[in-house]
Amino acid sequence: MSASLKIGLMGYGFAGATFHAPVIEHCGRASVAAIATGQPERALADYPHAKVVADLDALLALEEVECVVIATPNDTHFDLARRTLEAGKHVVVDKPVTLTAADAHTLANIALARGKLFVPFHNRRWDGDFLTVRDLLAAQTLGRVTQYESHFDRFRPEVRQRWREEASRGGGLLFDLGPHLIDQALALFGAPQTVSATVRTHRDAASAPDYVHIQLGYSEFEAVLHASALTALVAPRFSIHGTRGSYVKYGLDTQEDQLKAGLRPGDEGFGAGNDAGVLRVVEGDQEVERNVPTQNGDYVGFYIALADAIQGGVKFPVSAQDAVDVMTIIELAARSSEEGVRLAFERVR
Repeated sequence: MSASLKIGLMGYGFAGATFHAPVIEHCGRASVAAIATGQPERALADYPHAKVVADLDALLALEEVECVVIATPNDTHFDLARRTLEAGKHVVVDKPVTLTAADAHTLANIALARGKLFVPFHNRRWDGDFLTVRDLLAAQTLGRVTQYESHFDRFRPEVRQRWREEASRGGGLLFDLGPHLIDQALALFGAPQTVSATVRTHRDAASAPDYVHIQLGYSEFEAVLHASALTALVAPRFSIHGTRGSYVKYGLDTQEDQLKAGLRPGDEGFGAGNDAGVLRVVEGDQEVERNVPTQNGDYVGFYIALADAIQGGVKFPVSAQDAVDVMTIIELAARSSEEGVRLAFERVR
């Protein structure tokens, strides 16, 4: 087995402490070698074996660190990732990777020139329900897809005082949940032909979007991507219809809540607990309805794949171009909403 991939974590706030460090430590192929944070006591208490430093410069000076994970506020991502790549280290950037498609394209080009990986943290490709949907579509269980809806709805009527709610810092649902919804659609169907969207701010005192409705136009169907902070009775997480039947799945992947509660990959039940989806299809001359068990979520798969890519040269499943495409669609969605028009998608290369 290859030696453990040494990862440096830039930022130890909510994302770094909840979604990155525990998964890195429990994936079996990597370790948190160092943490750059303004909260050294907390980081050392959680990971006493890690070197705790003050800033990115100190992190980049550690020769043993092969890859840096950027888990800081959205408006800092571009500069931190650029400096990491220029220092000759691989970089994973939490979503959104940048605030513009042009900046994402710049990072992709720097990574290519330096022979390093620029990886967007699109970890929800390892959600259990998404893995289930991917396999259903790959097997053509529903026939030719005619409609795809993916919802990520929550009920958070109060605006919290934090950077994630500030439009000036890249807060709001378009940048928060939009990358996950868009990336999953791209992974399933590839690049769309058109983008149209409605992006709104509904909550009192909110400055950043809390309602996002995006339609990706493909030649034979539309992919509807929806996120709202004011949905107390939520719609299905996935609704997919095709020429042979339909699949509907309620409930979110369990890994986020489990990580927040202190569970760790490898603990009993981690990644499990997802409700089954319902499949109704034509079999012979009859319509048959049955439950489809939801696969276990597998966030450690992200960091296992990262170790395989860095140490073994295996292609990482989420590319730098994917990161650029997601940001391009986010920009088109914002413009579509502002102008009230459907826009053509053109890939930035």
